[in-house]
Amino acid sequence: MIEWKQKRIIDANIETVWDLFRDDNIQRIMPKLEKHQLVEKREDQVGAKHQQTYRQGSRLETYIVETVAYQDTPDEKVKQLHFVLANLFEVDLQFRLQKISEQQTRFVYEGSNRGTNLVGRTMLKMGGTKSNMETVNEFMDLVESEAVKREKIR
Repeated sequence: MIEWKQKRIIDANIETVWDLFRDDNIQRIMPKLEKHQLVEKREDQVGAKHQQTYRQGSRLETYIVETVAYQDTPDEKVKQLHFVLANLFEVDLQFRLQKISEQQTRFVYEGSNRGTNLVGRTMLKMGGTKSNMETVNEFMDLVESEAVKREKIR
């Protein structure tokens, strides 16, 4: 199993950053998502389910993402997701935003990736923690750059 918890201060209002995690904007911070479609409940509800299609090279993977926690207050925003990818990996992600000031937000991204069977566990070991952390940091960089870009035009 691979686990991570990374924190970063973003020079943008909490609402600007949070807006990136809404259905209409999610592909801005997850560009490899080819499809993101709500299939059950509303996007701001626990139990909401989305069908996502993700491109990895020439391969497409389609899976269902469930929102298992959701909080939207003026000072803190949380979205926690769970999905199984390719029947190989069980993935849990949490995005937490905390208001520091009107122009600064603490972004905490944590998660885990567990192999569901021998093949999945082997693939995780071969991929390594370093590669996973590069992916985590690239995602955080993209969230930060998109938020700062949006903050400038706000």
